[in-house]
Amino acid sequence: MFIYVNGDIIHRDEARISPYDHGYLYGLGLFETFAVVDGHPFLLDDHFQRLQRGLTELNIQWSYSREVVMAILQKLLKKNRLTSAYVRWNISAGIEDVGLYTGQYKQPSVIVFVKPLPNRPLEKKAEFLQLRRNTPEGSERLKSHHYLNNLLAKRELGPSGDKEGIFLTEEGFVAEGIVSNIFWVRDRIVYTPALETGILNGITRQFVLKQLDHWGIHYEEGFFLSTDVKEADEVFMTNSIQEVVPLYFAGQRKGDRFITTQLQGSFEKGRRRLWNSDELK
Repeated sequence: MFIYVNGDIIHRDEARISPYDHGYLYGLGLFETFAVVDGHPFLLDDHFQRLQRGLTELNIQWSYSREVVMAILQKLLKKNRLTSAYVRWNISAGIEDVGLYTGQYKQPSVIVFVKPLPNRPLEKKAEFLQLRRNTPEGSERLKSHHYLNNLLAKRELGPSGDKEGIFLTEEGFVAEGIVSNIFWVRDRIVYTPALETGILNGITRQFVLKQLDHWGIHYEEGFFLSTDVKEADEVFMTNSIQEVVPLYFAGQRKGDRFITTQLQGSFEKGRRRLWNSDELK
């Protein structure tokens, strides 16, 4: 595969970064993962607006232009002979001397990875993790390079791709999946953990909530227990690659997935045309 590194498209085996990059030394960097479907990057504006806000908080100087991003994506897709792709857009702080730096990073490293878009799973088995969700490093959770908590959780869950682990907070409240946000439905009301639990405010999570608003379906964000999820009528996870995936617990497959199916239909209609969730109709 070919990737983009600081202005050049090169073979992955030729990619290099400096050992002095503070993304490597201190994990100072952010990324966005999104899908390109038949040449269209679904919710691209939402992803990059979140990225821009996070970089500003980290004092990393970088600006988003849809035109520049699309030019890079089109070149990458063509070079890799893809029309649909999994994309990871990665920005790390850039080079500074060893030591904690308090100034502005003005030359960040930009690396863009692509690979074939995987098939969306029909469903996944859900398991609550023993490992608890760590708290965000700052006031809110950023989509940052700090992924050790997720990695340890994945090791606990195992390598299978047909399962999703669900974190609880230290206080015992439902948080999020290893690579997803979590929703469930009871009596046609949708529930999801509040951002105050320390979860990532996923782009797909935000899209789902806007779609529920548009449909007039009531939802509640809050602090919930694992029993609330296990007793639900339907449970699903969301992320930007797999979109909306039904979840089930061992011995508890649910037959009623009415709202889950509705949401999957919304993604099917929007993934080839929407630049942001404000265009939702």
